[in-house]
This record gives sequence, C-alpha cells and structure tokens, in this order.
Amino acid sequence: MKAALFYGKEDIRIEEVGEPSPGPGQVKLRNAYSGICGSDLHFYYFPEALPWDVTQAHPLSGATLPQVLGHEFAGTVVEVGPGVTEVQVGDRAAVFPLAVSCGQCAACRRGLPFSCPMMGSIGASAPGGGLSEYTTVSASALHLLPENVDLRMGALVEPMAVGWHAVARSGVEAGGTALVAGAGPIGIGAWFALRARGVEKVLVSEPSADRRAIIAALGATVVDPVGQDLAAAVADLTDGAGVDVAVEAAGAGPAITSALAALTPGGRVVVVSLHEHPMEFQPTQLMMGETEIVGAVGYRPEEFDAVIAAMADGVYDTTGWVEEIPLSGVVDAIHALRKGTGAKVLIRAS
Repeated sequence: MKAALFYGKEDIRIEEVGEPSPGPGQVKLRNAYSGICGSDLHFYYFPEALPWDVTQAHPLSGATLPQVLGHEFAGTVVEVGPGVTEVQVGDRAAVFPLAVSCGQCAACRRGLPFSCPMMGSIGASAPGGGLSEYTTVSASALHLLPENVDLRMGALVEPMAVGWHAVARSGVEAGGTALVAGAGPIGIGAWFALRARGVEKVLVSEPSADRRAIIAALGATVVDPVGQDLAAAVADLTDGAGVDVAVEAAGAGPAITSALAALTPGGRVVVVSLHEHPMEFQPTQLMMGETEIVGAVGYRPEEFDAVIAAMADGVYDTTGWVEEIPLSGVVDAIHALRKGTGAKVLIRAS
C-alpha cells in the first residue's frame, strides 16, 4: 500500500509499505480522507521544536522515523482484531488520535492529556496514520459516524473539535457576541461551533481576501483587520459594548492584541493557534477590564461526539472551503498552506 512517510525536517516521501494487521483490541481501517493542519506544518518545518528528539523513538509510543503522517482522518473498518466486540466490519468512523500520555505529569494528573509534554498522537508521534491506504488503531479510538455523515465530513471531525473545544473554553452563552480572529480551518470551525451554541452575533477578522470570501459565503460577517477599522466593526456589532469572547485562530501576535482591545469588560480571549514568534502586549488592559486570556489545545472525547452530532444535524457546511487532492499531492499541499493559500485540504488516502 502507499503511505506518506515523514523522514525528518522537510522530508516527506510517498512510498510502498506493507499492509498492517490488527492486534488484540485493534481494528484495521481502509482510510478514506486525511486532513493537513497547522500542527502538521509545524511538525514538517520545525521538528527540532518538539519536546522530544524525533530522530529517536518516542519515549512513550515507541514510534520511530519514518513515521506515517495524518492525524485528522476517517475510514471504514475492514478487519477486527482479537477481543474487539464494540465495532464490526463495515462500520465507518472518525479517529480520535490521542494515543498515549505519560499519566504522571501535572497536566495528566489534572486531566489534560493534550498538555502532556510527551503526548503521542497517531499520525505524528505514535504508530499508524491517516495518510496511508490502511492503518490499524485501537477500537476505542473510533467514533462511529451516523448514516448521514459521510467519510469526507468524518475527516473534518478532528479539526472541528479543536474549534468546538476553543468555544467551550470561552464560556460564551447563547445570545452572546464573539470575534473570531483568523478564517483558516480552525477559525471556520470556531465560527460553526459558536453558531451551534446559539451565538449569532459573530465577527470574523481575516486579512486574506480569499479567506474572507470563503467564510463570508458561508454566512459570516467579515472584516479586514489591515485595510478596515476592526474596532469600528466590533462597535457596530455590539452597540459599542465590545464582544463577550474572542477566539484567536490566526497564530499572529497582532491578532491577540486586537482581540483583547475588542473585549467587553470581563470578556475572554481564547488562544487556539500555534505561534512561531513571541509577542508583546500591555497587561494594564487586562487589569482595567478584568479580562482574561486562556489557552485551548485538543478536545475531549465527548466533544468529538458533539461535533459528529452537530454534523448529523446539518450545522456544518463544507461548501467552498474544503479541497480534495490525491496522496501524491501532500507535499505541495503543505507548501501551499505554509504560504497561507486555500483553507482546508483533505487528502484522498485510497
């Protein structure tokens, strides 16, 4: 079978590898689609920034290079291993990629496995991955898809769950107001999650004209934070009060500072993006407004299920922002996303 293998910094190769067989408690999936996301780009361009030496076996999962990539994926069960009773051949599922965490660090003890420095993820730092024709995963990692949620949508469950978790971290309630900074896939996911939560007054700030057009076509109210007056747009949305929450999904320092300035007193900014560079801001604005900055990473299993249920209810619309390409195009897709072009890329795995 063909698979995308990560050999090291800026080195991914499409190669023939042997088909895996499921062990006890595992299933074999025929992968359908696998997404490329910002963390894949970070892994590809900056593996030296990871908390373990990628040239050595992962300390918990034992994964070694070359590693099959792809942690946002969905597929169909084609074989079950010994002891598997909860799923059967023919079931379609999205895969919850968290494979292992240490269980001992402060994050794990507080129930935050995605904050574990040694967290291992399928398709990044644990064996297996969605960028292959077949893979094996623990049966417990499967989140079954209802009949009206197809495998293409199933591959979007993981990134949409990131946006769902960020909105949950914001604490916003139905009828509230929000700013989303960044209209990439996670920003789009946050916009959908806000609407599912009953938040109708949402402003999306995005400097890319292409991305503004994409999310505007879905029904979003957009503003160019470079060429337009973001503060005036926020004031217009909220009758001058400021937004209750802001979700920062841009990965840029100015997005955080402008989000802070947009908050109503007592408001909250949720940072859900990876930042390559440090930033400066004036802490006095936090003090004077009793506002907050919090982080959001990953998601909980129940948030995976909540996204799938929302998909079944028709909350999510992929029109105009999801592109499909073959497995052979994965490197070109990474380079294009690095340049900020397009929105979401799904790789057809088989």
